[in-house]
Amino acid sequence: MLKVKPLLCKAGQQLREQIDDSFPDRDRKSDGWIGDAAHASRPSDHNPDPSNGIVRAIDVDKDFDTRPSTGAYLADQIRLCAKSGEKRISYVIYAGKIASAKKSWNWRTYDGINRHDHHIHISFTKEGDQNGRWFDIPMLGATTNERP
Repeated sequence: MLKVKPLLCKAGQQLREQIDDSFPDRDRKSDGWIGDAAHASRPSDHNPDPSNGIVRAIDVDKDFDTRPSTGAYLADQIRLCAKSGEKRISYVIYAGKIASAKKSWNWRTYDGINRHDHHIHISFTKEGDQNGRWFDIPMLGATTNERP
């Protein structure tokens, strides 16, 4: 069996880069992309796809700046980006809530193993494997709907 080196999908690389560029001094303690042993024991977008090694998820620490609301605000902007038609985002989890196309990108209660209180989890679709174009997210450099 051919073992493939894990690689973060291009959409994940791009979104992480936009976040890092917008918040260069942010806390990164809860950042991650490749699954640990706990993730490997169950289905997770943090686990590499066995066919090509691509990982389709990132975790981004919630502490971006001195405002405690910034994490929630960014999670919501990522959700709204997906709701507006961005097909590379599969779902977003933050602070006990999940949003996905399954429920028209509305937040709903997340009852998974980890509430994701310390980080935002973003999963990507296969469309994001090779598509690393810019995400149109206002607080990450888009020119419309800037944060008040």
